[in-house]
Amino acid sequence: TKPLISLKKISLSFKKNHLILDNISLDISKGQIIGLLGPNGAGKSSLMNLITGAIKPNFGDIIINNEKINQYPIYIRTKKFKISLVPQIGGFFSDLTAEDNLNAIGEILIKDVKYRKIKIEELISKFELDAVRKVEAKFLSGGMKRRLVISMSLLGEPEILLMDEPLAALDPQTIQMLQTIIIRLQSEYNLTILITDHQARDLLTVCDKAIILSNSKIVAEGTP
Repeated sequence: TKPLISLKKISLSFKKNHLILDNISLDISKGQIIGLLGPNGAGKSSLMNLITGAIKPNFGDIIINNEKINQYPIYIRTKKFKISLVPQIGGFFSDLTAEDNLNAIGEILIKDVKYRKIKIEELISKFELDAVRKVEAKFLSGGMKRRLVISMSLLGEPEILLMDEPLAALDPQTIQMLQTIIIRLQSEYNLTILITDHQARDLLTVCDKAIILSNSKIVAEGTP
């Protein structure tokens, strides 16, 4: 079977001589959870930004569903290929309540008002946000903020979910809860998930395949 996402000979540098990614090739199959590991500055977030279109590679091709997408801007990529991103920091409107955050994104992505309401309620219950639905996002705990942002990322019913260090800076109990959520996302929504982290242990618990980036190259890949 053809991979869902292929990166072919991708090179990326900022300024003239600062190489971020050096001739990287990578295949991701549908329904896989891929863990991207490596030290800070290894190019993990850059790989995600290349897939969303936030940055363009100097060389190489990005292919989704057998289609080269280098020329597509972010909004076309996210709609056409159903890509969603859970950013490392933020990703919500801090002055809006949890429920209003979901509404704000829902109004953009779901035109049918009745269906939008149903979908938002479903996500509030799935991510156990009911107790904080009227609380402004800035007052939520770190774990609750992550849960809110993950629920917002699912409103457009994505097929590809990119998660940038979703387990960073959380207590062990919250990490365990998020690990359970991530595995459930894969099975319930048949999502293809790409997760970055620099803590190997937490990430290897959830991924089907791990890729280790170091010094701009993939230095290892395989099962956890």
